[in-house]
Amino acid sequence: MKYLFPILLFSGTSLFAQTKNDNVVPNENLIVENIPAIPKSLNDNIKKYTESRGAYFTAIHPNGKELIMVTRFASTNQLHHLSHALGNRKQITFFDEPVNSADFEPTKGEFLVYSKDIGGNEFGQLFKLDLKSMESTLLTDGGRSQNGGIQWKKDGSGFYFSSTKRNGGDRDIYFMNPLKPNDIKLVLQVKGGGWSIDDISADGNKLIISEYVSANESYLYLFDVNTKKLQPITDLSEKQIVQGGAQFSKNSDEIFYVTDRDNEFNRLAMINLKTKKITYFTTDIPWEVENYTLSKDKSKIAFSTNEGGLIKLYLMDTATQKYNEINGLPIGIVSDIAFTDDGKSLFYTQSTYDSSSDIYRLDLATKNIERWTDSEQGEMQKSDMAQPKLIEWKSFDKMKISGFYYPASKKFAGKRPVLINIHGGPEGQSMASSLGSSNYYTNEMGVALIYPNVRGSSGFGKTYIASDNGFNRMNSVKDIGALLDWIAKQPELDKDRIMIMGGSYGGFMTLATAYEYADKIKCSVDIVGISDFNTFLKNTEEYRRDLRRAEYGDERDPKMSEFFTKIAPLNNTDKIKKPMFIIQGTNDPRVPVTEAMQMRDKLKAQGNTVWYLEAKNEGHGFRKKENVDFQRLAVIKFMQEYLLK
Repeated sequence: MKYLFPILLFSGTSLFAQTKNDNVVPNENLIVENIPAIPKSLNDNIKKYTESRGAYFTAIHPNGKELIMVTRFASTNQLHHLSHALGNRKQITFFDEPVNSADFEPTKGEFLVYSKDIGGNEFGQLFKLDLKSMESTLLTDGGRSQNGGIQWKKDGSGFYFSSTKRNGGDRDIYFMNPLKPNDIKLVLQVKGGGWSIDDISADGNKLIISEYVSANESYLYLFDVNTKKLQPITDLSEKQIVQGGAQFSKNSDEIFYVTDRDNEFNRLAMINLKTKKITYFTTDIPWEVENYTLSKDKSKIAFSTNEGGLIKLYLMDTATQKYNEINGLPIGIVSDIAFTDDGKSLFYTQSTYDSSSDIYRLDLATKNIERWTDSEQGEMQKSDMAQPKLIEWKSFDKMKISGFYYPASKKFAGKRPVLINIHGGPEGQSMASSLGSSNYYTNEMGVALIYPNVRGSSGFGKTYIASDNGFNRMNSVKDIGALLDWIAKQPELDKDRIMIMGGSYGGFMTLATAYEYADKIKCSVDIVGISDFNTFLKNTEEYRRDLRRAEYGDERDPKMSEFFTKIAPLNNTDKIKKPMFIIQGTNDPRVPVTEAMQMRDKLKAQGNTVWYLEAKNEGHGFRKKENVDFQRLAVIKFMQEYLLK
């Protein structure tokens, strides 16, 4: 799933136990304003829906028989070791902060390298975890730098990684031997925050480097680690083309990659480094190639396609270039695909509407699928879980917009209230996923949920993803206006009881809908949303500022700044008439807390009903269970007060 905002999906054991006069008490890290008392009975009522968890794998041991996986048993996601199918999961990290990724040392697998930040600030630091002593050692500077995207040398002598440590804004390339972390070397100095390492050659002498400019533009380079020469692989004069995810093939003069060059969708392709000839492999699939992985011997490729929010998995023989869909997979989301080193098995993570993420192993010889984890769903039964339906509607300019509709349980009679949840990005995408704890809305509150993919969403081609850029920003808001009209025509839905919710860019969409369509909604919930693009671009972290300008527009351009001023929810609060709930993490590096505070203060000053929740130990969305629990309860209370009545 690309971006279905985490507040609606996080689930597990509740960690706030304090109650006072039978009311839930927010923990010491939460700033709560104007939120009324939440009865403990509500927490008891929703417990059935908040005890599930998911699992996904992050690393395969070189022996191909063991995994490092991620799941949560306490407050946050942590690393766990798994040695066989449906075996006991052994937790190996125990931090207050989540750990969501790790890599094995590639030869013996005696230690891991993982990343962890503090309080959601996204300044990820690298650590080495010795799997014998279970001792963690900090490898990077421990400061306000981002470090990650490691690529190991095949002999295990060290890895290349990207870091903003030099100046906080440019993502340079470094080399480190984790056994001698003080000998870190800067190998390539660049300009911009969108640089990363795609692959390293078998002899360790060349790196494929990618430069991300925007969701519609990226480039590939070949870097010689001995001569320090950086050469473009793709044509730098060709703008607005996606070119990324590159891997060396068996022939060192050819690389596989994904590109939308000369096509509406990303295709799996190969480019010859000498002749620049490009061969396309998936032209007959009229959908986006989402991801791919190459076996160690370069003989097989597994790739996934995103078909309108549903994921299909394919296997290709690189010699014959023929591929076939892997049959037998249930409809849902497939991610984290990776071959074992011997190329005999393929691990992947999958979720469906009635199960959270779990890990599976595909035997490539027998095509047998073996389940490796069976994550608990708590007390939820399949009959409690809403099944998504693909819906479509036409916007103001006749553009077709789609989304996923989760109906309220059939046990509720009459027209049902609606919660519209808008993804972030803006190039995120809502997919046919499990609602997790949000099944409480459909099954216990009788609220229907709609997750729209407005223009600008990924997965529908490069024209669609670019159609909201710059001065076209408000056209995506009009897509929500058209959805409101669609809802009004549905006999089972109540057009007079609609709530808008969204996170990040979806938060901007929520705020913009609140003033553009104030007469068509009852209330709204803004989660880490942008209230003014001018102030957002001024205050977002430096490493991402130019990347966001490529999408939203450059506030240094007087005309664009004037446009931002015109559309800013902060400057249109006089049109907002309905109750608003604003949720924010204090340490958010993407959408700074000031975006929420200025919106809250202005709404309060003009007498609007505004609830406010801020977590001092969170960033771009809540990740700690005790905070997520309270947020969920507060949102339900808000819905009871302003949507259901």
